[in-house]
Amino acid sequence: MKNFTFEIDSDGIALITFDSPGKSMNVISADVMADFDTLTAKISSDDSVKGAVITSGKDAFCAGADLSELGGSAAELAKLPEDEMKAKLFEQCFRLNRTFRALETCGKPVAAAINGLALGGGFEIALACHYRVMPSDNSKAKLGLPEAMVGVLPGGGGTQRLPRLVGLMNAAPILLQGKQIDANTALAQGIVHAVVPMAELVAKAKELVKENKLESKQPWDADKFRFPGGGPYHPAGAQMFGAASPMLRKTTYGNYPAQRYILSCVYEGSQVSMDEAIKIESRYFTKLMLRPESRNMIRSIFLSKQALDKGGRRPASQSKGEIKKVGVIGAGFMGAGIATVSVQAGIEIVLIDATQEGAEKGKQHAMDHFAGGVKRGKLSQEKADKLAGMITPTTDYNLLKDVDLVVEAVFENSELKHKITKMAEDVIPEGAVFGSNTSSIPITSLATASKRPDQYIGIHFFSPVEKMNLVEIIMGEKTGDYALSRAIDFVTKIKKTPIVVADTRGFYANRCVMRFIGEGMNMLAEGIKPALIENATRMAGMPVGPLSLQDEVALDLGVKLIKQTKADLGADYKPSPTEPILFKMVEEYERFGRKNAKGFYDYPAEKGQPKRLWPELEQFAPGGKYAEEQPSADEIKDRILYTQALEAARCMEEGIVQDPREADVGSILGWGFAPYTGGALSFIDTVGAAAFVKRADELAKAYGDQFAVPALLREMAKKGETFYGRFGKESAAA
Repeated sequence: MKNFTFEIDSDGIALITFDSPGKSMNVISADVMADFDTLTAKISSDDSVKGAVITSGKDAFCAGADLSELGGSAAELAKLPEDEMKAKLFEQCFRLNRTFRALETCGKPVAAAINGLALGGGFEIALACHYRVMPSDNSKAKLGLPEAMVGVLPGGGGTQRLPRLVGLMNAAPILLQGKQIDANTALAQGIVHAVVPMAELVAKAKELVKENKLESKQPWDADKFRFPGGGPYHPAGAQMFGAASPMLRKTTYGNYPAQRYILSCVYEGSQVSMDEAIKIESRYFTKLMLRPESRNMIRSIFLSKQALDKGGRRPASQSKGEIKKVGVIGAGFMGAGIATVSVQAGIEIVLIDATQEGAEKGKQHAMDHFAGGVKRGKLSQEKADKLAGMITPTTDYNLLKDVDLVVEAVFENSELKHKITKMAEDVIPEGAVFGSNTSSIPITSLATASKRPDQYIGIHFFSPVEKMNLVEIIMGEKTGDYALSRAIDFVTKIKKTPIVVADTRGFYANRCVMRFIGEGMNMLAEGIKPALIENATRMAGMPVGPLSLQDEVALDLGVKLIKQTKADLGADYKPSPTEPILFKMVEEYERFGRKNAKGFYDYPAEKGQPKRLWPELEQFAPGGKYAEEQPSADEIKDRILYTQALEAARCMEEGIVQDPREADVGSILGWGFAPYTGGALSFIDTVGAAAFVKRADELAKAYGDQFAVPALLREMAKKGETFYGRFGKESAAA
């Protein structure tokens, strides 16, 4: 067997070690399932085998199914006639269930020695074993079923075994929210039978196999089995299902079929035998794989993101390098955040500010973050102190003499950025790359102050840096491949996802975000009720409404960016019709957003109280077109999604983004474009170019040029093309 070793001890207990060659993590592939069938047959038929223990030869137990194989298989099956395609897809989906069912009914006791992370199919392997043991001294050992987060459902019996093991209420957050649990929680809930030091893990598993208190039979296969806490018609179960559906509707607005199907699997499966229940699960899994939401989410949130995280956009001429020391200039909120995530990745930081007090304040931001980790039990005090010691707060640029890279993170002012570039380049070594964390100023313009513009690049973080996973790497006109490669080295090391974009004002993400926020203010000016704007936007799948997002970004920052852009463009500047709203909010009412607790929303001083829309917002639409009758939520949803997707298409047309995968991943991670769509370009592809253009033309006629269709998209509509079909084959993220 390729993926497993098999050793029988003197007691007849087989130690099966899962260790796929050439891979850093074990995943369940077609090869692994074939090996698993062989193992199960051997355990069952070999009289010398009295029982078995399954463990892993890697740091993690198993990371789940190989989604790249699953996605590719579904794409190939989609080419077959519908009935044949559905039958074959069901057979593929049911294979894993059949394999795990054979293991738990093999007639001999089997235990899982879960030495590390066990997610998805890895957790389902453990659930199919009769006994489970976890380590007490490995904080990385967690159990979870995260499938719903990428648009699918557990396909190896997870929706059936887990509720039968821990009850409906305890299973719900693990199944529906992807919640991961540690060893002690798993023990308390009855998922595992023992928690012992790592050194004793296999021995304890063998001990459980020898004792065999369950007599080689799962609880759900025993006579008179009852769900812990009651089944679906027990008062507690009925209450859970009665509350789950409306709660799911409230949180997902019906956009995520995976969660609905998981709930159906649990409800329907809980009323039949395990053999029938796993067929129900596989049928729902098949239905999900036929839906565009699932295929798009697997592609963007898992496959494309994973490729970019591994440096998939590194130029072929460059090799991976090591970033050990970085200078961060500007110790404000952004600079301090960059310093925080960098030292967490093992990078030494020189944190420079105009004053020593400012630099120290930036370091304190990091220390406060680490203290929070200590309080939550995620970090030891010793580790927190060590990380803090890796940050040197200073005003002395000479300390940059041995850095590998610089990230300038001062506020948006070209003159100041030019000055800092010159000061830093007088000190930094020849091989160091200079990166600017600008959110709007073109890199080519900023690089005019550099003595080596080929080593000048944009590294645009999103706020708050500690939470936001996307980083835009911006190529100026003279930026070279070496600078790009070093920027990718840095971004991937700090565990962020890089996308590479060409130079333009606002780059990619901010151009699309401004369309999103701008359309919200357009609707406000038209007389659409602010609450309807915000709620319909969330119904469309966005995490927050446009007015709420503008508050988070800060209204006064928006005004500063407008002024800087106007100064840079001069006579070429074209003002937005909604600019007066922003300027009046800031200059007349001093409403800057969440930062001063006053923006489009009022933010209460008392913690935990909800924010509320400012009652005076309707002043911005005196006699607007919707003053008397409000539009439908569907109309608002279309306006919100189409204006963003059209801007993403323009960025593709202009070459700002060249890879649809980067456009999609960037749209989801950067500003939360409705994840169920798979991203802004996947949204267009799913609607279909022709249908999308038709609807965009209707919106343009009704609401303005922000819905104008770019020539590229019209051409694609005529040819029946998709973005992934036209551009995907040459994708560097493949």
